[in-house]
Amino acid sequence: MSHQVSVWRAALLVGVARGVLQQQVRKGALALSDTGLVSTDALLQLYPGAKLEESGLLERVAQIRDEAFGRRVRERLLPSQEVLAQRLFAQSQDLADVRKHLQRYHSLVIALQKRIRELAAQRLGDAAWRELEQQVSQGLAQALATESVDLLEVMDDMLKVMTAQVTVRPSGHQFLVEGHASLLQSGLYAGLKLNYGCGNGSCGMCKVRVISGEVVKTQHFDYPLSEAEKTQGYTLMCCHTAASSELTLEMLEASGPQDIPEQQIVTQVRAVSELAPDTRLLHLQTPRSHRLRFLAGQSVLLGWAVSGQDDVHAVYPLASCPCDDRNLLFFIARDESDALARQLFAGKIEPGAAVTVLGPTGEFVLADGNRPLVFAACDAGFAPIKSLIETALALDGAPSLSLFWLATRSDGHFLSNQCRAWSEALDQFEYELVSHADVTVGAQQIAQAMRADLFDIDCDFYLAGPPNFVSTLHDELRAAGVAAAQIVTLVL
Repeated sequence: MSHQVSVWRAALLVGVARGVLQQQVRKGALALSDTGLVSTDALLQLYPGAKLEESGLLERVAQIRDEAFGRRVRERLLPSQEVLAQRLFAQSQDLADVRKHLQRYHSLVIALQKRIRELAAQRLGDAAWRELEQQVSQGLAQALATESVDLLEVMDDMLKVMTAQVTVRPSGHQFLVEGHASLLQSGLYAGLKLNYGCGNGSCGMCKVRVISGEVVKTQHFDYPLSEAEKTQGYTLMCCHTAASSELTLEMLEASGPQDIPEQQIVTQVRAVSELAPDTRLLHLQTPRSHRLRFLAGQSVLLGWAVSGQDDVHAVYPLASCPCDDRNLLFFIARDESDALARQLFAGKIEPGAAVTVLGPTGEFVLADGNRPLVFAACDAGFAPIKSLIETALALDGAPSLSLFWLATRSDGHFLSNQCRAWSEALDQFEYELVSHADVTVGAQQIAQAMRADLFDIDCDFYLAGPPNFVSTLHDELRAAGVAAAQIVTLVL
């Protein structure tokens, strides 16, 4: 018996990226119902060799998060007892409905058997009637006891208990809620551009309306919802999680950088780490009540007060994912012309120091769509590219991701281990490290490597680095026939 599941769940069940399934739909290899669902029969026909018991399910999502973000302790996959109890109760109601249906079916057949006996008593072909009765009895036994099991349906039922699927209206975006994560955390992990402020239930900016499904409070909040809002189903995403396996929320999402307000936050230096002799990782942390809302690939202005001197300022792209809005990461290269970099490499910016963050700025962000993604970075230009890659992995909408990273010095590939981890964990990710002291020559080598495999594919390209790197690679791509709208650049 065929079972209908969403494209998101279908991708989890067979262990492929959602963008891969969407590409199969566009090619006509996989059909969608009028409601946008996928038949499990069609799914198994397309992936007959899928090892369902090893397809990944939650482990795949957890692996992507662990490998891609590499900074969180693995959360327990089981939700809280209260949430789990509510989801199991919903599943038990579905099971009870099925049992009622079977009982009615059983009663109908029993009545039919009784009628057959009555007709047989009238001597209207005894042998024929007894044969019919036996056939019905055998059919009933088979229907009640030997009905085949749809493995995908069983796995989907398990997935509904372990995770909840949230659909956002009017955009149609979807995301999963796992473990103890709030609706806001889960939406940000999935790469959605959600509207929020404090993240702790004080400002009310993450207020949404629950259209269908149930939510449960996970933490106290101070923002006062009016009685009218409560009646209409409004709740705060930051303080609630999904209590039902299916949830539909009505909310507005940012359409681009123009919808992200400028913010000024006094952060604290959490750590300064050496990534390479000429590269430092600056880790800033915002207050719990004032997080930085930004889009992957954007930049901010950092300001640091120097005793007895004017404050030093510099614009740097964020190297962190927007889902971790309290922990802001920056890759700072040694640069004598940069006053803030000089202070950092001199050891004068230490943990505990106050650094002002103003922003975000910039339009170097992911475009909407499901095309394959190609990223190119030069040296510390890997910072915004890393942020984009982490968000693209969270969105899980691209059929493939390719990274080309040029290093102009011996220690320029300071996070090559991260690239290797992505490649080993994700089938749809590949990377190539290029080294050359001349930026222009290195960019031309990357263009040649791209041309060998990618120019026959309709891709979106993201380029970040010094002027010569970006301009050379941009011109090579345009000369190869790539549309200007498919090339996004950031000059550092």
